[in-house]
Amino acid sequence: MAMARGSSGLAYPERFHAAAAAYAGFDGSPPDPNSSKFSNEVALLLFALYQQAIVGPCKIPKPRSWSPVEQSKWTSWNGLGNMASTEAMRLFVKILEEEDPGWYSRASNFVSEPVIDGDMNHNPKAESIIENGNTFPETKTIPIENGNLSDAWDKDAVSESFGAVSVYDQWVSPPVSTPRLKARYEHGAAVIDDKMYIFGGNYNGRYLSDLQALDLKSWTWSRVEVKAAGGEASPAPVAPLAGHTLVPWEGTKLISIGGHMRNPSESVQVMVFDLQMHTWSTLKTYGKTPVSRGGHSVTLVGTSLVIFGGQDANRSLLNDLHILNLETMAWDEVDTLGMPPSPRSDHAATIHAERYLLVFGGGSHTACFNDLHVLDLQTMEWSRPTQQGEIPSPRAGHAGVTVGENWFIVGGGNNKSGVSETVVLNMSTLAWSVVTTVQGHVPLATEGLSLVLCSYNGEDIVVSFGGYNGRYNNEVSVLKPSHKSTFQSKVIETPADSVSAVQNATNATRDMESEYGMGQDGKITEIVMDNVESEPTVNKVEETSECLLAALKAEKEEVESSLSKEKLQTLQLKQDLTDAEAHNSDLYKELQSVRGQLAAEQSSCFKLEVDVAELRQKLQGMETLQKELELLRLQKAASEQALSAKQRQSSGGVWGWLAPPPPSQRDDA
Repeated sequence: MAMARGSSGLAYPERFHAAAAAYAGFDGSPPDPNSSKFSNEVALLLFALYQQAIVGPCKIPKPRSWSPVEQSKWTSWNGLGNMASTEAMRLFVKILEEEDPGWYSRASNFVSEPVIDGDMNHNPKAESIIENGNTFPETKTIPIENGNLSDAWDKDAVSESFGAVSVYDQWVSPPVSTPRLKARYEHGAAVIDDKMYIFGGNYNGRYLSDLQALDLKSWTWSRVEVKAAGGEASPAPVAPLAGHTLVPWEGTKLISIGGHMRNPSESVQVMVFDLQMHTWSTLKTYGKTPVSRGGHSVTLVGTSLVIFGGQDANRSLLNDLHILNLETMAWDEVDTLGMPPSPRSDHAATIHAERYLLVFGGGSHTACFNDLHVLDLQTMEWSRPTQQGEIPSPRAGHAGVTVGENWFIVGGGNNKSGVSETVVLNMSTLAWSVVTTVQGHVPLATEGLSLVLCSYNGEDIVVSFGGYNGRYNNEVSVLKPSHKSTFQSKVIETPADSVSAVQNATNATRDMESEYGMGQDGKITEIVMDNVESEPTVNKVEETSECLLAALKAEKEEVESSLSKEKLQTLQLKQDLTDAEAHNSDLYKELQSVRGQLAAEQSSCFKLEVDVAELRQKLQGMETLQKELELLRLQKAASEQALSAKQRQSSGGVWGWLAPPPPSQRDDA
């Protein structure tokens, strides 16, 4: 979670007590959700945070009464667990500011705020130094307290040529003319044609909708005129917003993605400002549009925008990934592999080698992070590589910009204070290092600032603006990075015996890669500097060049050897794959043959089953015939016995002939 935002310059706990007074009354009594003008949900949350900040974690037993209000109050407070008192204070102020932007105006009569000088561009004190018999005005950065970054350059030198001052890796303030832009944070910033455009933001809890431009040559602010679109009588009002992202597109357009609004829509709003027509319009997109959000990251990769994380209108943290194709205006919700970053907002993201999306830091409702996650946009797989070097402290609300293979991270805050150091990550080695550290309560040690990269007189400069660190800032600060340039630098080639170099203590952190490089036919390519050194420096440069070339050759040979091994392994894998495919083909043919045989056997089995069924029917018929035959045999035997008996009765033999017949027979006769 980023530093809590309040409108007061007071430190905690005074700022919390001022906010509590504005919300709960000036008698110091805790807020009562019953009498709150907020929604029940917000009122209960404010009550719980107030109790957590004043009393601590909820240790009272759950109320036995049937009052739903008392039950809800206890549940809300108990749900905060062991949240620290300071974190509860910051959350209380943040939520109150979002819900009631005018709270501080009611509480300002009861609190005193320290006076802070807001003018950063006063006349500096230039001290003279003598070098090589010549007198030069000394230009240096002087750290001061209470939000003021003093001028680091001599005014005349700056007016003549901003790029002529050889101060690298130090934050300085350019001579920005008045009137200055209204202070703000969580705004959008982008650079097109030597102008830095600032859109929207948050000031004193109020969202802004103005579009301003800073001319990076004359260092003057101007308000960008907004005209009515075709057919309209007057320009359509643009909804004030903060926590959005501004992206330059096609050299003439500014695209605004997302952001927090008073009346948020259900889905992310994408608007475009045409710098030629001076008109705002809402882009019509297709596909599944992401939910509305703010504090997310938007990274331009080719012709697509990669959106990650953020916080939706219900303060729910997100870790989803969406891609908007700017040619088809179609959204794509990506299902990734691996372990994605935890839900967060106010993080920083960038692209490396047009393939790897890096996400650093950010915060939840209770903690800040310093983890680094990498998404391979070809395989869509997340990984969490091991970070090297001086790993930055946890932070949220920071800003980042890439210079070649280096990713500069500036500002941000944790649960205690703003982060004062400017760090850089080498995206090839994933090694962190500290570039510089600001001292005092300066705008660079703040959250919600913007950071852009531009070219000035052939050199890269990093420009920061705005932010919040207890007060809202409108300061502009500039840093000349010594790392490898991404813009067309002002470079010349000179013979090795006439190489010039700079003898400046502030340039100790310059990379050897940008200090010099070996050109063709024995010449050394070097960025033009101000001061001249003698012949021994040339010899040192040549010796160091030879060492560097030797190291590069050794590294090249090692890389070529590794590449050869990888090629051999690839060929072997291809051969194995071919063999496997051939074996798979044979197995498939064999499988087809077995399937044919199985089909023939199944057909035979079916015929056999038919024959068996017919035989069973015949067998049943034979059994019936056998039974009938047995019955006939029995009938025949019975007939034969009856016939035999009758024959015996009818024939009496010789004795029957001799003897007279029985009386019954005679009577019959």
